[in-house]
Amino acid sequence: MHPVRPRPPRSAARRAGDTAHHLAGKENFLQSYLEQAFGKHDVTSAKMRGALREWLDLYYGAPRPGEDPAPRLAALIVAKLCRTVFAEYDARLDGGADDFTRGSLAALDAVRKLALQYALIGGECLLKPVLTGSALDFVPIRRDCYVPLARDAHGRLLAVGTMECHSRGATRYALLERRVAGPDGLTIETRLFELNGQALGRCVPLSTLDACADLVPQLFLPGVPGVGLAVLRTPLANCVDGSADAVSIYAPAAGLLHALARCEEQLNHEFSNGASRVFASEDLLRPDARGRRTLQDDLFVGLPDDPANLGVTVYSPALREQSYLARKQDLLRGCESLLGLRRGILSETEAEAEPRTATEIAATSVDYDLTIRDLQAMWQTAARDALTICQALGGLYGLRAADAAPVTLTIDWGDGVLYDRSRVWEEQRQLVADGLLRPELALAWYYGLPHDTEADLRRIRDRFMPKGGTL
Repeated sequence: MHPVRPRPPRSAARRAGDTAHHLAGKENFLQSYLEQAFGKHDVTSAKMRGALREWLDLYYGAPRPGEDPAPRLAALIVAKLCRTVFAEYDARLDGGADDFTRGSLAALDAVRKLALQYALIGGECLLKPVLTGSALDFVPIRRDCYVPLARDAHGRLLAVGTMECHSRGATRYALLERRVAGPDGLTIETRLFELNGQALGRCVPLSTLDACADLVPQLFLPGVPGVGLAVLRTPLANCVDGSADAVSIYAPAAGLLHALARCEEQLNHEFSNGASRVFASEDLLRPDARGRRTLQDDLFVGLPDDPANLGVTVYSPALREQSYLARKQDLLRGCESLLGLRRGILSETEAEAEPRTATEIAATSVDYDLTIRDLQAMWQTAARDALTICQALGGLYGLRAADAAPVTLTIDWGDGVLYDRSRVWEEQRQLVADGLLRPELALAWYYGLPHDTEADLRRIRDRFMPKGGTL
């Protein structure tokens, strides 16, 4: 008999579109609700929770006193990194993959960009496999939409809590789920509560709502690894509190991003204060019989009717925008250095005061290439974990043969920022022509195929090589 199917996390997907301030409030409710329902609390420190709210504010442009959030540099950083990571992305499975696994990979690819952006914003993102008919879909869950209840020394989740919101008529419900990783499989505990205002009210049977009728209070899924969720974690050391929690990709530059927002606000004031004014005697600005003034108030400034002040005087101060713009470029280059971005990604390269050497230019390009490779490795690890979970769930639900062999995921990332694939391929072709490299190995490198055994090489010969064995 197949296990009961978990319900899709509808609220997690819906919360993803809310503002940062609303999410912060819901996060606090979620922590409180889970602690009341399961007696477990969030293992994230208060300092990390504050940093998470700050990262969301930076990304979503939440206003702060004295700052102009309009440039949205955090959103720009995330968008540029995501586009570069997947610029030449191509994922494929080995020839033994079944339709269920291929469908799971297609569902995973459909959410890869959104999931990566969530991970870059909050440092971590969960990929939850959800049954939709006879296939699995994936729902990305952002860091502020779940509560870590236990982690190991490496930051891997051992227990996690999530919440779904439901309603029937005027009554609102909270469906709380706790996932606990075990040595033999995954345990899922589910509770349904009738909300009393903003407080967690009484616990009601799961059958109270049709959407939860198929659920059971406790479900054990043997053979499912971890908490049954693939995890995307940024490859940065924690620079907030030194814990095992992952941090936002722009966490090291959060202070500079705030400084840039303040600089932008100051520049706005400079232009506002630098607007021309005409000082005129007050009698010129007196309203007429209908209450209308004869001159525009935003240009003319009235003075007392002193004989020495009669007439008009034009005041047009010199703008100091160059000083602000130079400061802004310094801050942008500081962000690029802290985040491992190439010069010119955020700043204007021609705005630098002194010409830079070729070595300095190459160094920033290498940093950027390594940054992108780290993010690509992050996605590749999460994608393979996701397919492993899918294969385990597929066997439990009878969607694939329980004894089916595991499949191998291969991802081709293309040339990358510095890597010239065509040049390396020509070098390999020359080595084959000189008799210094077997053509099967060159083809295995080009197509990313296994080549460790003689059987692997024979499959390459049969599939790709014409008779005669030359490229």
